[in-house]
Amino acid sequence: MTRLPAGLGAWSSLPFFTGHWPGLSAAIAGDPREILPPAHLRFAALELTQPQHTRVVILGQDPYPTPGHAHGLAFSAEPHVHPLPRSLSNIYKELEDDLGVTRPNADLRGWASQGVLLLNTALTVPAGEANGHKHLGWQYLVHQVLDRTSERPTAYILWGNAAQKLEKHIKPGDHLILKTAHPSPLSARRGFFGSRPFSKVNNWLAARGESGIDWNA
Repeated sequence: MTRLPAGLGAWSSLPFFTGHWPGLSAAIAGDPREILPPAHLRFAALELTQPQHTRVVILGQDPYPTPGHAHGLAFSAEPHVHPLPRSLSNIYKELEDDLGVTRPNADLRGWASQGVLLLNTALTVPAGEANGHKHLGWQYLVHQVLDRTSERPTAYILWGNAAQKLEKHIKPGDHLILKTAHPSPLSARRGFFGSRPFSKVNNWLAARGESGIDWNA
């Protein structure tokens, strides 16, 4: 039996881990390429943001394919990474325009600790090969995570077509669902800039009597 990743907590009850994970794990182990992020960081998004604490879900695509950058959270990178990844740089531009917040580095773990689940739609990537594990089977995990998080009111930020196609896996409910263009330089000017997602999320949380996200954390 394939051992479950440590630290999953309540996520370990998802059917993915008994159904798809053994085969997917074997496929990764059999891949001769350097796989990113390192094994101990691959489930960091789930480990840092448990389902009962998830208030916001931001969907990414796959990890940064540059060694030393990805650490298991969508859009986030290790603190030393500079210049910032281009999509993250645009996210920070929008954050500053929206709330006047300027962030010191690429590390978004402070968001994760407040209930912001930063989930990629593929949790691994071969070094230097963007989307190289797109069809490996991670989508089954992502579908189940969306199903689980939507059991209670949650804010979903769906940037770009790939993320928006996954909306069908969100159960109907009293959710906030924000859909705009992706922050990539290729598309950010087609609706991402000026969308003010950070203030919209905090306004929604406030209307529910919850504390907002400190986007500067």
